[in-house]
Amino acid sequence: MTNTRLSWHSYLNRRMLICLFLGFTSGLPLFILLSLLQAWLAKSGLNVKALGLFALVMFPYTWKFVWSPLMDRFQFGRLGRRRGWMLLTQIGLFLGIGSMGMLDPQTQVGDIALMASLVAFLSASQDIVIDAYRREILSEQELGLGSALHVNAYKLSGMVPGALSLVLADLLPWHIVFWITACFMLPGLLCTIVIKEPVVYGEPPKTLRAAVLQPFQEFVARDGWRQALWVLGFIFLYKLGDSMATALATKFYIDLGFSMTQIGVVSKTTSLWASVMGGIVGGIWMIRLGINRALWIFGIVQAVTILGFAWLAHVGADLPTLALVIGAEAFGVGVGTAAFVAYIMRETDPRYTATQFALFTSLAAVPRTFINSSVGYIVAELGWFNFFLLCFVLAIPGMLMLFKIAPWHHKQI
Repeated sequence: MTNTRLSWHSYLNRRMLICLFLGFTSGLPLFILLSLLQAWLAKSGLNVKALGLFALVMFPYTWKFVWSPLMDRFQFGRLGRRRGWMLLTQIGLFLGIGSMGMLDPQTQVGDIALMASLVAFLSASQDIVIDAYRREILSEQELGLGSALHVNAYKLSGMVPGALSLVLADLLPWHIVFWITACFMLPGLLCTIVIKEPVVYGEPPKTLRAAVLQPFQEFVARDGWRQALWVLGFIFLYKLGDSMATALATKFYIDLGFSMTQIGVVSKTTSLWASVMGGIVGGIWMIRLGINRALWIFGIVQAVTILGFAWLAHVGADLPTLALVIGAEAFGVGVGTAAFVAYIMRETDPRYTATQFALFTSLAAVPRTFINSSVGYIVAELGWFNFFLLCFVLAIPGMLMLFKIAPWHHKQI
């Protein structure tokens, strides 16, 4: 009864509300790059290979651990170490997203790539400080639930560039669509202004050298090099299949023959409700199951839903099938990501939150950045159906590592 009361109380407290707001504002820039930018360039005539190469603008998500010590070491402005950096990156993102849409994809593809890279850099920097803030305000017992709410708010933010913005694109010029989409950064910016700076766990690093070296030294010394490599390998592989499967999802739907409005309304609305259900079910289950068992169960669901894309590729442009497949993917990947993020949070030392969390999430972003850049070429060779079967196979190695990383019977939070 105690755990049940705690779970429902956690849904209602202020910390969980903060996780929702910051999760939404954290995910929005990424989905703008993955969905809105992709649709804009696809409609302008770029081929699938060129679109695949645009995944390289995600480079900052992979290397954000390089500058994350700066956010552990220095304080920017009067708002504090965490809130000051959040405000700076959020203002930059608002201006960058809106300005990007004012460029011409017919004659300024290079400039668009540079602006998209800047948006990715600011987004990755915002993620560093938001992840650190969330880790510092949540208790150990709230990690699973807080992660579930954050992840699902993060995913729900994709409804703006992946649904609303696509519908608006059929009615308004693209530059107006981009500025409207940028305005959805403002609720998170206001949240940053009104929340309080978290309590610091121990003394922040006193020098830049300490901020760079100590987080890595602690991680390796914790259980030795061998276990550290197992952890890093698991973080790389657990989301590999899912990340590849969704890399060119919008292009996949367009190729099947769905209109922009159908993609925006039918598929994305379905994923909205599925994501909400995933957040509720995932949060409750993770409290009862623990993070280890959640990784097993949710990981299996996440892998199986990849096969739904193969089924859709076989069936073709059928709206009920599209809604079912997208809904299953949103639910499965939503709960799988919630468990994955909770695991990463558990592996961080509160003294070095920003740097260690950035290191782990940067590694998790490697498939999305480098491997996903080759997805266009793989699809061109295999076709959509065989490509999704390959993605399912690539989801298996990460699951097998759970025997070592998160044993079913090992008791954890």
